[in-house]
Amino acid sequence: MKTILTSLALLLSLALPSAALADCYVGYKAKQDSPLRLHYGVLALPGSCPAPSAAQATAASRLAAGGWTLLTVLSTSGAEPDDQMKANAGEYYLRY
Repeated sequence: MKTILTSLALLLSLALPSAALADCYVGYKAKQDSPLRLHYGVLALPGSCPAPSAAQATAASRLAAGGWTLLTVLSTSGAEPDDQMKANAGEYYLRY
């Protein structure tokens, strides 16, 4: 009976998706030159929030690939952004 329960527990753990690590959401400001354009956005980093310098480096490289320069990281949080943050980020919510 014990082996049946152990096997059943193992089967269920394989069948159900494992709990994914929560994303880290980074709020930032970025710019483009010629002409000057600014935007606020939110990007997601997989897993728990890294050190501020690592979050800044990752955000800077992702934005640079899109032709943007990171100005500042405003916040990092393991909680999903609220509706106001999503609205403020607009088209830049999870774009990078």
